[in-house]
Amino acid sequence: METSRDDFIIAIRSAFLKKGTQQRFSLLSLILFSIIFLILGNLNLRLIEFNKSIIKEVVYYSSFIVTIPENIVKKSFNKVSDHFEHYDKYTVIQNELQELENKDLSKKIITYENVELKRLIEDYFVVDSQVFTKVLADKKSPFLKSIIINKGSKNGIRIGMIVQDDDYLIGRVVEVNFLTARVLLISDINSKVPVTIQPLNIQAIMSGLEEQKGKLQYVKDEKLINNLDKELIVVTSGSGGIFKSGIPIGKVNLKDSLNKSEIIVDFFKDFSQLKYLKVLSYKQEEIQLDKVNKKIFKKNDEIISNINNLQADIKIFQKQNIISEEIRNKLEEENARLNKKLINTQKQVEEINKKEEKVKIENEEIKFLKLNLLYGHKCRRTFLKTKLYKINSPGYRVCVLNKGIIKKN
Repeated sequence: METSRDDFIIAIRSAFLKKGTQQRFSLLSLILFSIIFLILGNLNLRLIEFNKSIIKEVVYYSSFIVTIPENIVKKSFNKVSDHFEHYDKYTVIQNELQELENKDLSKKIITYENVELKRLIEDYFVVDSQVFTKVLADKKSPFLKSIIINKGSKNGIRIGMIVQDDDYLIGRVVEVNFLTARVLLISDINSKVPVTIQPLNIQAIMSGLEEQKGKLQYVKDEKLINNLDKELIVVTSGSGGIFKSGIPIGKVNLKDSLNKSEIIVDFFKDFSQLKYLKVLSYKQEEIQLDKVNKKIFKKNDEIISNINNLQADIKIFQKQNIISEEIRNKLEEENARLNKKLINTQKQVEEINKKEEKVKIENEEIKFLKLNLLYGHKCRRTFLKTKLYKINSPGYRVCVLNKGIIKKN
């Protein structure tokens, strides 16, 4: 406490010593006013309390008014930031939407073309009957792999019907009872399924090998061996009319195929976990070219044509955007190069001007020195020639440059 009081006294004394009489009086009056105000504040007088409340209100509203511009700037900045953020998100979403629309167009084109091509080659099958069943038993044997299902002839099950788990081929019905039926799995060694290897479109026959594997036979095309590094999908080919074409089975196992020197297929489904299946039969769609079907075909052709045109336009726009972007980049690079070249040229011009100015000054100086040697005696002030000029004076220089001729004003 004593140290703080000493510091306070020293500060007051220095203030009085540095300031004039009027400033000393102002400081003293301010100190006395503060002391009186503090004393009166402790007395709880109505006038003082009223003044306190007025001062508080003034301070509050003043601070509120002062902070209004700051709050406006903050809100404006936040709104602008949100706007740019939403705009960036909108741009990203718009690009993703355009990509999805392009994919949807491609999917529609492929679907319509697939339908039309299958109709042209008379390979368009529709579901004739469909029955959902449950697996009752699994007949495990080293040579025979089959299962028993809980539906039979009572439910419309017939020999030769296809059995699927979801959309994947499991096998076909080989024996039918009144309440049950037996299904020969495609993993059985006696199962022979005509298949197509996609995307190479190679035909083959697949037979069972193990519980989760099959092998391809009668593959004569060497293109398959040379493309084992690709992902090859095995689907039914529809040859022989036993299975509908395009049912997925599995994919070629590259590692096992190289080790066993034969083409191995890994099935998509785990046959040890079968529970609920569906039994299907297909029939070829009968197409009667009446007026209604002709209108449908014509409408489908128009849809395919319109979609192809849209896709072509989209590709053209994409190529135009790419070309425009490349042109813009090249123009920017060319502008940057020209600007850099212009700056370098301007610097060179400035340096040349400086050199020319320097050479000009040196030439003038050399000219003056030469004339000074010839005519300096005519312009130099001497004891007898008092009206002439001192050396290095402006008049002396003018006189020398005029070859000793003194101009009279």
